[in-house]
Amino acid sequence: MGKTQKKRSMRRHNPMRVPDSHLPKGLASASASSSKTEAILPIIQKMESVDPLERKWACVAVSNLIQNDPSTRRLLQGKNIVGHLITRLSDSEEEVVVEAAGSLRNLCIDGGFDICAEMYNKNILTPLKTFIPKISTTLSQFLTNPKDAPENAQKLVYEFADNVITIIWCLSETSNKALNAINQISLVPFLMSFLASREKLPLSTVTSAAQCLYVLTDENPPMIEEVRSNAEYTACLLTIVRPEEPTTKPNGKDKDTSDARAAALRVLACAILRNVSPIPPPSIAATVDLDRDVVLPTLEPVLSSTDLQEAAQAAQRAIDQYEPIPQLENLSLKGTPKSDHKTPSELELERLETRLRTVQLALEILTGMCATLPDPEVFSGASGADGEDDNEDEDDEDMGDAEDIDMTNEEDSGAPRGDAPQPPAFFTTLVAPLLKFVQPTALSFPPLGAPSPHPPTTSALSAIHISALECLNNIFLSMATSARGRPSSLGLDPASGRMVFDAVWGALRLVGTEITAAGQERRREMWEIGVGVLWGVGNLFKGSLAPTEEQAKVLIEFCNATADPHVKVKTIGTLECLAQHPESIETNKIISAYLVSLLPPAANPPTPTEPLLQAVNALIDIYSDETLPYDVNFREGRYLETLVQSVEGVRKAVRGIDRKKERELRIRGEEVRDNLVAFIQYRRGLRL
Repeated sequence: MGKTQKKRSMRRHNPMRVPDSHLPKGLASASASSSKTEAILPIIQKMESVDPLERKWACVAVSNLIQNDPSTRRLLQGKNIVGHLITRLSDSEEEVVVEAAGSLRNLCIDGGFDICAEMYNKNILTPLKTFIPKISTTLSQFLTNPKDAPENAQKLVYEFADNVITIIWCLSETSNKALNAINQISLVPFLMSFLASREKLPLSTVTSAAQCLYVLTDENPPMIEEVRSNAEYTACLLTIVRPEEPTTKPNGKDKDTSDARAAALRVLACAILRNVSPIPPPSIAATVDLDRDVVLPTLEPVLSSTDLQEAAQAAQRAIDQYEPIPQLENLSLKGTPKSDHKTPSELELERLETRLRTVQLALEILTGMCATLPDPEVFSGASGADGEDDNEDEDDEDMGDAEDIDMTNEEDSGAPRGDAPQPPAFFTTLVAPLLKFVQPTALSFPPLGAPSPHPPTTSALSAIHISALECLNNIFLSMATSARGRPSSLGLDPASGRMVFDAVWGALRLVGTEITAAGQERRREMWEIGVGVLWGVGNLFKGSLAPTEEQAKVLIEFCNATADPHVKVKTIGTLECLAQHPESIETNKIISAYLVSLLPPAANPPTPTEPLLQAVNALIDIYSDETLPYDVNFREGRYLETLVQSVEGVRKAVRGIDRKKERELRIRGEEVRDNLVAFIQYRRGLRL
């Protein structure tokens, strides 16, 4: 049961908006594609026109057409639209260059990693590198003499800078090869210049620079060292989080958007500071406890002020008022809006998405902080946290720790219910809010067999649910390894465990079990991570959680359906915990019969090695105490005979583990094998 690692793919504020799995198939798709192909040919032709107005029109048309429309995007890709747009980055007309960059930015956002890889392979970095010093020079001139430049000229440069920065940030997440190439560009001073001049620049451009820097400092030593070693940079980041003077805010309709972006910028600054920590002197950032004094006080209001149900309802209202983008056949040279044109409903949806992505980022930061058991003082009402993100390379060790814990059931019948200890502060201030974020909304997932009414909102909501589950996974794994089978040592009683288990199970029930269809990948991911949380809670409160037969049957069905051996291990671990409730004899029978069915030689198809070891370990753990009421199932089911028959198959599976490539698994396999033999001898000796 490993701790959740940081996921680079989840760093995107705007991951691929419309998965290609939503694309229609068959004859209807072919017919629609044929008509669209005819319509986009003029766009490709105008891209090469001698008339700059037509070239600009073609770039804008591409930007408008690809929004949330993967089928059109694929058709354009087939016509080498990426190559055509990269060529236009060297156009003699500035406005064509700006619009081409805008279209490439939108392709990055809407097309995901594949299209970013295509851009990298077609050498987009060559023109991008030439833009950076030009933008820096122009930016410096604007800041020095703002009155000398017309407002529309400044706006054009800021939007262009935003597009270039966003493309670089997306490319950096494409591959290590692309990241290494980007590391060769002098980007840190460029990006920090936007953050340092944030009061004089559009907040959207500054936020893009911060997002890019955040991604580039994520486990990327060259960039980390460049930021960490510059005291001015780290002091600037700290000032963003804790400004010495209140920033001026716009009034009216722009206020909500500005507030959302300002919150996003503060959270990004926290994330960058954590990425580059520990920060050495003489930076002022070296004098503060980042988690306790900076990070948590910033994250707490972001999380506490967000209601996902309200956000989903607001998004639905904006969707209902959505004005459609121009249809392909209706585009004209004069009537096409600029690539940055947004309707009121689009602006509202964009504001909501910014808020939701900020919450997602806050949860990702918490996930790293919760890689170790939270310091009780941190969450006791004080404003901060303690503990570094030290989850690297601990998964295997932690898995072993979690599974080898003696989870003897604690007797609490002697203590009156009124005297039960109150949950510790970190439990109520951290776990309870996280449970709120795992509950799905009406827009959290695409409907079965159909695309989402607004994929960006759906993507953001589902990412929040998953990030919250990942954070809970780390919390309960850390609790289990720290409590060593005694949850009361953490101030927790079984009622706390029941509350968490029921909340997570309730969320998974709302997600549903239809998780294998195209477009439902996020539902499946919810189950895969959620079952890990259930295992963590079950390990901590083993023997105290009364399961239902429905829960056992659904988990068994899920375990059979998943092909991922690690997910099977987590599911079997959860079933093991539920089977150890002493009074739930019938549910124990259902679970144990399933675990026995996974053993060799009867298992068909053969159970993969890791799930097999987990199943053997589970049966040993469940029936290690013959005095428990449910032990009747072991005797009546003649499980001892089945275990004897499985020994040779288990030995063969362990011998098949490569000692050099999978040393930890081989060691664990040998332990399980030896424990199985010893357990059989023990049960035989009982003569029951």
